[in-house]
Amino acid sequence: MIRDAVIHLNGEQPLLADLFELPAATDAGMLCTNLRTMTRTRPIFIDHIDSVFFFPYRNVRFVEIRAGSDGAPDAETPALTGEVPAEDRPDAELEIDEDFLRRIREA
Repeated sequence: MIRDAVIHLNGEQPLLADLFELPAATDAGMLCTNLRTMTRTRPIFIDHIDSVFFFPYRNVRFVEIRAGSDGAPDAETPALTGEVPAEDRPDAELEIDEDFLRRIREA
């Protein structure tokens, strides 16, 4: 179960939901449960919050799955984070001077 995925529907406000599994390209839509607004309240169009919901992919713009969610891909995967490994960055040898940063914050 992937908890607190954000589903962005066409022409609607985003919704939080719990997904049963990661969406696949071969699926016709998204199956989820525990649907709620971003403020974690029950949407007015839902009678029972514990129902199972199916959204056809034609109605879904995109889905956000936080890296820390159960069943989500690992957050440390560079392809998912878009980060360049430290050894490949031109500024890799630079270190942050914590004392300098502290003095700037206090000024």
